[in-house]
Amino acid sequence: MPTVLIAPPLQGPTKGEARIEVSASTLAEAISAVEAEHRGFRRQIVDEEGKIRKFITLFVNGSLVSGADLSATVRGNDEVEILAALAGG
Repeated sequence: MPTVLIAPPLQGPTKGEARIEVSASTLAEAISAVEAEHRGFRRQIVDEEGKIRKFITLFVNGSLVSGADLSATVRGNDEVEILAALAGG
């Protein structure tokens, strides 16, 4: 099963859980699987139009997902890392 790794700024809905195993074959399914267990997670990642939010970056096995393509495939032992860019000054 793929594992979703969630950066600390996004762990509010998961109540601090940073690693969640999911049954999924795409990034969209992986995000939806986390949402099914932790309401409010998806809206942090995906906007109202179904696109990845501006300050979210996705990686699969350490490789940047080009254009944050939610149809990208994930398999068995893949690690999906979701990071949030921090802004400030």
